[in-house]
Amino acid sequence: MAEKLILTRSHWQAMRRHVNRRAPLEACGLLAGKNNRVESTQGIYNTEESAVRYRMEPRAQWRAFQHLEGAGLDLVGIYHSHPNGPDHPSPTDITESMYPVTQIIWYRVDGEWQARGFQIEGGKVTEITLVFSKPE
Repeated sequence: MAEKLILTRSHWQAMRRHVNRRAPLEACGLLAGKNNRVESTQGIYNTEESAVRYRMEPRAQWRAFQHLEGAGLDLVGIYHSHPNGPDHPSPTDITESMYPVTQIIWYRVDGEWQARGFQIEGGKVTEITLVFSKPE
């Protein structure tokens, strides 16, 4: 299990812009990289168009997986927003978690987007540290 996920400020800002554009609906996307280090972010359309649930558009998700595979990258994270909270995985997030990667949950505090990272495995939720690095 990963203890941390390393990303740059530009990855953080790309995710924040995406969740802000989609609000008040949930936004979702994938994080590609190697060794728990994010190298790219990919926003994916939420077919649920819901403020409390997301489902990635299957073709866009498949294309994103094809791209990361072709680039020699791994899936290192998934992100989605909780426009109205909570700041942690919901029971649905826990039940439907399919990949043993960091899950970044975006939520608002006083109108400002913030995020926390979690690992969800076998119904158990563990917080993961999000670490910022300089771009390489």
